[in-house]
Amino acid sequence: MTQPAPIAFIDLQAQRRHLGERIDRAVMDAVNSGQWVMGPQVAAFEKALAAYSDVPHALGCANGTDALVLPLIAWAVRTGDAVFCPSFTFAATAEVVPWLGAEPVFVDIDPVTYNMDPASLEATIEATVREGRLKPRVVIAVDLFGQPADYPAIREICDRHGLLLIADSAQGFGCTLNGRHPAAFADVTTTSFFPAKPLGCYGDGGAVLTRDAGLAEVIDSLRVHGKAVASDLAGRSFDHDPKYLSMRIGMNSRLDSIQAAILSEKLAIFPEEIAARNRIAARYSEGLRAHVAAVPGVIAGGISTWAQYTIEHEDRDALAAHLKAEAIPTAVYYPVPMHRQPAYQRFGAHAHLPVTDAAAARVISLPMHPYLAEADQDRIIDAIARFGGRA
Repeated sequence: MTQPAPIAFIDLQAQRRHLGERIDRAVMDAVNSGQWVMGPQVAAFEKALAAYSDVPHALGCANGTDALVLPLIAWAVRTGDAVFCPSFTFAATAEVVPWLGAEPVFVDIDPVTYNMDPASLEATIEATVREGRLKPRVVIAVDLFGQPADYPAIREICDRHGLLLIADSAQGFGCTLNGRHPAAFADVTTTSFFPAKPLGCYGDGGAVLTRDAGLAEVIDSLRVHGKAVASDLAGRSFDHDPKYLSMRIGMNSRLDSIQAAILSEKLAIFPEEIAARNRIAARYSEGLRAHVAAVPGVIAGGISTWAQYTIEHEDRDALAAHLKAEAIPTAVYYPVPMHRQPAYQRFGAHAHLPVTDAAAARVISLPMHPYLAEADQDRIIDAIARFGGRA
């Protein structure tokens, strides 16, 4: 029997072929410029990224994890502070919090969108206040699988409790809620340009977006070893390069010029790719709804970038094995929630997050990218339908 041809889970080369010489020219222009770190390509990309996101300030950095920690450093988050985040997320969301001596406090998710549940957030903040051990400071909401969190509700809770809000849009950059980007609601939006992300580069990279000019200036300093910025130099005489005057303890988190050049070309076609992802997701849902426990739901008024197309199935592992035998790859995001991870149990050992635990046992993600051929998608849908009535 002939083995079926494998299907790519995320076909990055299809996009590469689509962009063709545009990428070649952009890369070689950056190489020939000789300014390979924070060169003019970075400034141009930051300007385009800010315009796309409808914010005045976008700052590139080395990766999406640094993008999360930079605002926390700027806000002086420290020991004794509580940072609220979902448990159903990648490690980076919570990982940055203990770096600063603060503690992640885990929140349950909505059963349909898998994003932070505002009711659980409210209850968790109130419980933290009653306990009195930690000071609530920041909420990190996550745009999981590509769609926006419930930002109007989360923003209202943050305002009422005096908390700062980060939108972790590593998976969801480009998503909107009622036509507005997460940056319209959050104090800071962060994203990752890891290659598999909807807007990804050919290495690593990240960005911080904000409407706060003062915060943007501090983050600009922090990403380059705490260099002096304009406000630091006001009324001060310093005749040398300001990067040699350290005003604060910073880090090395700069975006490479080559990656920025690549991202500028990808950003130019990003809207059409988001449209393609939504067509593919709709086609999946139509074909799979009768054969699985749940197809993805999107928040009312939301547009997802579909970083993943994630279904639920009662016999998830058997389905994965069945699809693997037919050369169809799958992935599980995330089999072990953060509050059950060995490194984080000291923070979440007593957390009661039933929706998170249930989702972790049932979710499975299917191949998804803007260039997924209908024939390949039909093959995936047919293979799941043939798995039988075990959803």
